Amino acid sequence: MATAVGVGTLVPVVAGTGLRSKDGGRKGSSSATCLASSRSGLLCSSISAPPFKRSRISSVKKHVVRSMAQDLAEQIKEMAAAEKRWESQVKEGKVKSLSAKEAGYAVDLSGYTLLDVRPSSEHNKAYVKTSVWIPIFDVNKSMDPGTVLSKFSNFTMGGWWSGSPLMKYNERFMPDVVAKIPKSANVIVACQKGLRSLAACEQLYKAGYRNLFWLNGGFDAAQEGDLEREGSVPFKFAGLGGVSEFLGWTDVQREAVSKEGLGYRVMLFARLMSVVLAADLLFIGAQQLMRVLQEMR
Repeated sequence: MATAVGVGTLVPVVAGTGLRSKDGGRKGSSSATCLASSRSGLLCSSISAPPFKRSRISSVKKHVVRSMAQDLAEQIKEMAAAEKRWESQVKEGKVKSLSAKEAGYAVDLSGYTLLDVRPSSEHNKAYVKTSVWIPIFDVNKSMDPGTVLSKFSNFTMGGWWSGSPLMKYNERFMPDVVAKIPKSANVIVACQKGLRSLAACEQLYKAGYRNLFWLNGGFDAAQEGDLEREGSVPFKFAGLGGVSEFLGWTDVQREAVSKEGLGYRVMLFARLMSVVLAADLLFIGAQQLMRVLQEMR
């Protein structure tokens, strides 16, 4: 039985879940201040401001940048402590580690319950046929101003490349787990990479679940045939998205290139050429538009 704790980075989770501070405020609030200050900076650059006002604006910008840096450092520190705490569950024996193949045997032959805690964006692509799906974080579909600003920040900070949407904590997670899974059951908790499932294990253990198992490495570590799959893509591809998936610039797709043959390579090359062509057309179009605007003046 595998015991190594192989956990990937949680940068998408930190950026996307909208963690809240102890006093209930959203930690990403400094982003809104930064955006507001940048807008005021653009306005002031177009209108000649007195020297003392320009120095005041510069001071405000420096303060905002410093606050954002401190906020980010605090979040990184908190996440590092949380990862260490989650990993200690395996070392202390509260949660037992299973490989994907071992998990498949346990589900098929011993009647273990596989709890899939991934968001809908990953679960809908590929899932285990007999699993129970209750996301611990799910896609934030709210359109209030604060959430829209957070979505914009998430997109510009890497979401456009990875395809990771803004997430929020599922308040119904534990109530739904208790309603669907008895505390005496043998529960295998799984996510895409292995970190969110450890966070879920911590909550299940606090709620009284004692027969807990963790899918080491998540579905990314599963090979075809390890688990009975339903869905349109292999488990490894369920966590891909954004421009990186479109261009094939992910580790999973690089590995697949050697297996899929020439046809897959040609498809990815054609996608890359289409992006280059689109960028050229946009550049030429922008030049033509600027020329027309200058002639109109």
